[in-house]
Parts: sequence; C-alpha cells; structure tokens
Amino acid sequence: MTDEQLAWDFDAMMAGGGESGNTAVPALVADEGITHLAPGSEAWIAALTPTDADAVRLDRLDVDTLNAENAARLWARVAAWVESDQIAYYIDDAPVSSDAAYDARLRCLQRLEAAFPALDNPQSPTHRVGGTFSNDFTSVRHPSRMMSLDDVFSIEELSDWYDSVIRDLDWPEGKALPMSCEVKIDGLALNLIYRNGVLEQGLTRGDGVTGEDITLNVRTIGSIPANLGGDKSDIPEFVEIRGEVFMRWDDFHELNREQEDAGRAPFANPRNAAAGSLRQKDPRITATRRLSFYAHGLGTLRWGANSAGRHDQVNDQSEAYALYEKWGVPVSPHNRTVTSFSEILAMIDYYGEHRGDIEHALDGIVVKVDDLALQRTLGATSRAPRWAIAYKYPPEEVNTELLDITVQVGRTGRVTPVAILKPVYVAGSTVARTTLHNPSEVKRKNVLIGDTVVVRKAGDVIPELVGPVLERRKGRENELREFVMPERCPSCGATLAPAKEGDKDIRCPNVESCPAQLTERVISLASRKAFDIEHLGDQSAIALTNPEENRPDSVATYAPNITEILVKPGEEPEPYEPVEGLQLPERQTPVLSSEAGLFALTAADLRDVRVWREAPIIEIHETVGANGRKKKTRKRVGGSGLWHQVPAFWTAPAPAKKLTAKQLAARAGAETTADDVAVTAYPDYDVPADAVVVRVEHKKTRAGETDVPVVVRPGENTRKMFDEMDKARHADLWRVLVALSIRRLGPPTARLIASSLGSLDAIEEASVDELTQIDGVGPEIAESVVHWFTAAKEPGDWRGETLRAWRAAGVGVAAAEKSTLPQTLAGKTVVVTGSLEGYSRDSAKEAILERGGKAAGSVSKKTDYVVVGANAGSKATKAEELGIPMLDEAQFETLLETGEV
Repeated sequence: MTDEQLAWDFDAMMAGGGESGNTAVPALVADEGITHLAPGSEAWIAALTPTDADAVRLDRLDVDTLNAENAARLWARVAAWVESDQIAYYIDDAPVSSDAAYDARLRCLQRLEAAFPALDNPQSPTHRVGGTFSNDFTSVRHPSRMMSLDDVFSIEELSDWYDSVIRDLDWPEGKALPMSCEVKIDGLALNLIYRNGVLEQGLTRGDGVTGEDITLNVRTIGSIPANLGGDKSDIPEFVEIRGEVFMRWDDFHELNREQEDAGRAPFANPRNAAAGSLRQKDPRITATRRLSFYAHGLGTLRWGANSAGRHDQVNDQSEAYALYEKWGVPVSPHNRTVTSFSEILAMIDYYGEHRGDIEHALDGIVVKVDDLALQRTLGATSRAPRWAIAYKYPPEEVNTELLDITVQVGRTGRVTPVAILKPVYVAGSTVARTTLHNPSEVKRKNVLIGDTVVVRKAGDVIPELVGPVLERRKGRENELREFVMPERCPSCGATLAPAKEGDKDIRCPNVESCPAQLTERVISLASRKAFDIEHLGDQSAIALTNPEENRPDSVATYAPNITEILVKPGEEPEPYEPVEGLQLPERQTPVLSSEAGLFALTAADLRDVRVWREAPIIEIHETVGANGRKKKTRKRVGGSGLWHQVPAFWTAPAPAKKLTAKQLAARAGAETTADDVAVTAYPDYDVPADAVVVRVEHKKTRAGETDVPVVVRPGENTRKMFDEMDKARHADLWRVLVALSIRRLGPPTARLIASSLGSLDAIEEASVDELTQIDGVGPEIAESVVHWFTAAKEPGDWRGETLRAWRAAGVGVAAAEKSTLPQTLAGKTVVVTGSLEGYSRDSAKEAILERGGKAAGSVSKKTDYVVVGANAGSKATKAEELGIPMLDEAQFETLLETGEV
C-alpha cells in the first residue's frame, strides 16, 4: 500500500487546513467504545475502523437518519476503505479485507449515494466494475463492455429482483420464464478473443472497458483451446468468450505443498493462488500452476461473410453454452436451466449444503434470464446488467482479530494451542475460537497474538485459522507478541513434555487426575466395549468430570438469557453486546475427581451440576401449504458463539401438574409411605417422590388462591443412567478389565484373560509368564497388565483406590462366566480385515472368541479363514498369496453358526 492521500479522505485531514492548522485530528475511539455511541453521529463515524465487526455496523445503519454533513463524512471514510480494498484485491492480489466486509462497505456507499445524490459522482468506487487495471501488462480495450454483477445477500432481495424482472418484462402470469442458474466461481474474470477460431487475446476484466493483455499466460492454461474445435463451417469470424479462471481444490492443495516444501508461504485460498499465478510476468511460472477455466458468458459474436445464412442467430445463453461445448471450450457441469423461483431456491439450497463437494471454491449462485432478446429489453445500469443477479452465500472466509492463544488439554493428554478470536460470523455460524493443533503449526502459520487473521469455515467443517493479514501489521508491530507454549498443564498443573523425543505434540503426563484425561477414561468405561452404560455418554462424562468445558473466556461471549437466535433466510444475527456489569459465574468443582467414585454417586450429588451450551442460530422458513396456510419451519444453521449454562442432570424448575379427579381418587385409595412426604404437603399436585420443591407460586383461580409447587427432579436420562449403572455392577469380568483403562488391553484379549484366570484376584496376582501362556496374549499386553496391577498396590495410587471402591460396590467380584454359545470355532484362527456392515472390529472379534475361536491380528500359515470387508488392506493380499480361504460377511455369519463354509 502507498502513503498517497486519497482525494476524498478529508476526514483524516486537519480541521485547520494543512500542516499550519492548530486543531489536532480527533483521535479514533477504541472499538470497544463504539457500542456506546449513537449510530450515525460524528463521534460514531470517527470511531469506525476497517474491521469486519464495524462493517456489520454499517449494514445496520439507517442512512436516512443522517444529516448531509455526517453523510458526507461517512461516505468519505468508507469510500477510502473501499478504494483501498479494490487496489489490494484487483491490483496487488493481496486483499486486506474479507469479502463480507468489502461487500458491506460497498452497500453502505450505494445507500448513501441513493439517499444523498450529491455524493454520487463518476469517480465513486461504486461505479467501478473492478479495481483500476495494473500497468504491469499492456492495456487493451474490450471489444464490448465486460460488466460485473449486482449482489444480493438474502432470499428476500433475490425475490425482489425476480419480481422486478417479471414486472419489467410484463411477463404473463403463469407462463414459465426460462433462466439459467450457475454456481458463482470464486476466481478471476477473463475475456477470450478468438478470430477465425484462433485465440488472439486473453484480457482481464479490469474496469470493464479496458483490461490487461495476459495472453501469454492464458495460453499456458490447458483447458483453454488455442484453436476452436469442430467443423470449419461452425467457426465464427470473431467471438468474445467470457469466463472464469480458477484453481481446483486438489491443484490448490498440491501447490501449497510445493510452496511449503520450497520454504515459501502457502496461499490463503484458491482465488489468491489463481490471481497470483495468472498475473506472473514469466509464463513459465503460470504454466506450473495448473489453472482451469469455465466459460459463462458471451460478448460479441460475428459469423462472417463465408458463414452467412448457414448459422441461426444465438437466441439464448443455453445455446451459447452448447456452441462452447462444440468448440471444446469448457462449461461448468453444475449449470441448470430453471423456470420458476422455487427451482432457483432449490439450487441455492443444494449447493449451500454441498458447497465443499465440488471441484472449486464457490461463493454464490448466479441467476440469468436465458433469452438474449429479453436481456436486451431489460438493459443494464452503469456497472451491471439488470437481467442477472448473484446471490451470495454467507462468507466462508472472513477477517477478525486474534485476541489470544490459549491451550486446552485433550482427553488423551495432548495439549493443543487454541486461537481466541474476536467473535465473527462465517459460513452460517459465529466463530470465537479454533484449534491451532500444536506449537509447530503456530510457527508455520506465522501468527502473532494481536494479528488480523483470516478465518475459514466451509459448511460443518471445523473453523480454520488460515494465517495473518500481513498488511495489517504495518504500524502495529509493538502491539503484537509471539505465542509461548506453557510449561505446565492448565488442567492439572503437571509439567508438560513430548511423549517421546521428536514428537510435535506436547502431552500432560498426569494420567491419573488430570480432569481432561479423566473425562476420556469415564467415556471409555461407559462405552459398549466396557460397562455399556448407554446414558453415560460424552456429554454426561464431561459434566461429571469437567463441567467448565467450553466456559467463555470473557463476558463478550457470555449470554445467560439467550438460548437461541432466530433469523430469516440469508439474514445474519445482530452483534451481541453484554449488559453492563455482567460477570461470569463462579467455577464449579467436578463431582467426580476419579473413576473410583463412579458407583458411589447419587442423583442428589448431581442436582447443582451445570454445563455450558452454545445458543444455536435458527433460520425460520415461511412457506405456504397446499391449503393456503402459512407454515413456519426451523433449520439450525450453526452456532452463535454465545454461551449459557443449563442443568446437566436435573430438570429446570417447572410448576407441578395438577391432578385430575380420577388421579385424586386413585391417590386417596393408596397407602401412604415414607416417600410420599411431598404428596401430603401438596395433595392436589403430581410431585414425584424424587422431586424437590424449590419454591411455591401463589396463583389466583376461579376457586380462589392456590399454592403451586415448582419442582426439579432428575431428568429421564439421568434416571436411566443410574439404572444402567446398577446393572454394570454385575458386568462380566472381561468388561471390568476393559473399564480399568489398562493400556493396550482391548475386549478380545480381556476375554481371553478373564476366561483363563477366572477372577479379578487371580488376574491381580498373575505374572507376565502366566499371562503369556494364554493363547493370544502377547508380552507387551502381559507387561501392561502386570504393571497396572503392581502400581495399584502402591499406597495412595489411584488404580488401587479404583479397585477397592469398585469391589465395595460389587463390581468385579463375580467369577468369569463361560460362553453358552456353541463352540463352532474351537481350534480355528480367524482374521478380520476391512469394514463389515453388521460388526465393528471389536464385535467381530468378540463373536469369534465367544464361539471358541482365536481372533488373530495378522495373517500367517496358521490362519484358517480371513474375513474380508470393505477397504481391506494388505491382510487380504497376503491371504491370497498363502491360499487361505477368504470370506465375505454372509459367509462369516455362516461360519459362526456352523463352523463351516
């Protein structure tokens, strides 16, 4: 960027005029203060900054409330930013603003110019199709003007455009209007000029009238033909083919790998990569970049005297695309012809859900009137046609501020850096944090705390911090700092270190009491391969061991009274501003500090446990049914980034239900027990025995005043969880072994050990030699089992505490049960490889073991059968080499039943 003063940036000039003035430039107000200023006021305008958050504020501003002076002041400020954005995007190929922020600023200028016509002038950025062209390439005038498209960002705006087309054409009601629907490629516009079938020039869009001659680079793009194909009689004398140059995702990822291998910075996105590649001064570099091209428009077309009368006039867009395919010019395979607004919406919905599934980046859907004569009737504005529109999806890349980098402990002890971001709306949800994987990744991405960073989110994919906007560092170097990996675990305080030398990942070695790792063990012991406590899943385990997971870092994202945010289709939620004086609640102490206490828990222990939940963004769609009635449907489109607390195991307070006359009569005839204390206190209401009355509400009824008890009680899933925990006390011995989280010990081997030794006491005293004598138990697993039980005997060791507590609760005291299934596989060794539909890897091995067989992990001459599922690997190859019978899933089931195939 240059230091040149832009002509209309008078807001930055001194009020006294030039250097001799005595009046200082008013200091910009910090971003935090803008929320307390009146929108549109002079102070509010001065406090605006070129950030995504303030771009959203511009979108919300009602420009009709401004006076002429403030309108001019705001126009000057925003116009300067838009021009800077255009130079960075179109000239430097190094954008400093996100697409969403640029679009919001441009819309603000357009609204200002509409409300205050004196601000509208030919030099306004709103009248530029693109940025002014670069002088690095020869300037060439387009044979016919190359226009841009107007954008809309909501379904309502799109509907208004569609209705205006119908109205302006005076189109008969009920008659289909053919239109083309095309995915909007996030690339660079290109005008290809062919004379007598030979590629003569390739021009960038430039300002729409004049572009840059990049013909040499265009000739290196393999999908652009140097000569049009087909019969000579079908080749025109002159044609302009408009389209988009882009980089496919696979080519983009390959290019970035090559960049990193060469020690160069990777490109932020395919659009930047394509722009940088297409405008290389050395075509040999462009040739290595694997660019692609799709045609999407038609400029001038002349058939010439020799073809006169032999060719019909091209009447619509679809016919032009058919010609392109005949000539060998690629056209997007995703184009559709539609005849109604509902079909347009169907395409928008489809590619909104499959945005990441096609070969290139896309940022919207382009809708065009197909008939060229109707296009001419509708005409154009100074920059865009009226017969086409671009509906833009919520941006998948935005810029925001990197407020901090903290760390979180994974459930296996891995410590991961996490980027704490200024909350920003991207791809349908608000993002406030994202993982940075490991310290090496932080260095590779070259991010500093305080940077303006690019955040990418595609669909349901986890948000990614792409990298810093380096231009935004200028003048702010003293405000930035490097991330330093902590030496101690933030969850438990243990000293951090790699598990082994050379590992990129840093781990917490405190296996026994680190809350994050305890969560993982509780999840494991409750899983199907262990105690099979169905209602003790991930979320319940987190609530028991680490209820403060997802706790907001500040009140900026703490919204205690917001449980969901409702928006219209295509609408973004309003920015959240916490009320003054709001504070985060005190941290909770987990009810479970070790798995030893699991079976001693009671429902009462869980009453006050609360967990953090993110308020979802819900899109409300309104449709009209066949009966003419309006119907509203809800669609969850993402998270808001705002958090609140909810009860984890108990219900929220609710008034007790009043009993019916029939229920009262049944109660009167029943015997009263000790559990019916609440019943006698509130005889007219249904107050369950396990409920707690938290308050009484006084209500007036026709019969007079009455006291209504408000109750809480364990939730239905909580009650089921305790029922399943009671059953787990009598779990098979092998399940108990798996639940102890002994390293390397899975269900198949645990079955072998339990079946062979018969009791927990015997396993506890077994030596490595005794264990390895069991067929199927190797030395590593044997050593791991012995190490675990040896450590359990040490005073105060968590393993011993777990054993003693579980035994006291009746867990693991029963002898191992022998399988009652027919031993159809006795003496046989079976290997399972690949994915089976009806079995997981572990359940397939269990099925073999339960029938007396040996479930081996590798193929050898001793193997009797190899069961081959989908995506089988080298084991299937080896079985074929050794001539061992290979079975599919149906044959495997026959083998289990009969022992033969």
